[in-house]
Amino acid sequence: MTDYANEVANDLLEIGAVKFSPEAPFTWASGIKSPIYTDNRMTIGFPKVRKNIYSGLTELIKTEYPDVEIIGGVATAGIPHAAWVAEQLEKPMIYVRSKPKDHGAGRQTEGANVANHKVVLIDDLISTGGSVLAAAKAVEKEGGNVLGIVSIFSYELLAGVKNFESANLTFKSLTTYSQLMTLAISRGDLAEDQIETLNEWKKQPEKWQVN
Repeated sequence: MTDYANEVANDLLEIGAVKFSPEAPFTWASGIKSPIYTDNRMTIGFPKVRKNIYSGLTELIKTEYPDVEIIGGVATAGIPHAAWVAEQLEKPMIYVRSKPKDHGAGRQTEGANVANHKVVLIDDLISTGGSVLAAAKAVEKEGGNVLGIVSIFSYELLAGVKNFESANLTFKSLTTYSQLMTLAISRGDLAEDQIETLNEWKKQPEKWQVN
């Protein structure tokens, strides 16, 4: 059986989708500074990598959410992966915009009719969970039952865990920050001082927030 957690973590490092910069941190839209940046949009450009991802997500959904009826992609990064997974599972698909259209029918979801159907949403990564939880609300507003969320990667932030608990939703990821760090260390990608900084950031990311 394929170890997708390790395979995908290695893929992300190999293609340069993960960048470490403890000395000059990245700034997220939330205002938090981070010594790591993960660009999973790069994965669609590598056939072997994207196959590992959609195969892993398919198996994850079969295991965790076997009753799923519709696969949803969160705009924009989750859409291609949702399409491949929906094809694998032979399920209808939707995608969810970040906000309703400002013209036409003003819909926020497109594709299958979600009313009275069980939906699993796919996003590329989970940090605090804000965008994907907003997408879940949009699906529920249209009558869908969101079983849970799956992603390629999770930063395992406490804020994200709390936000999902508040929304009474579960999420599962193919690979995680902890798994990625373990692999990066074994590959020799990080110096000792960088490892310490990255570990401290995961414990208290709010300390890095921009004032």
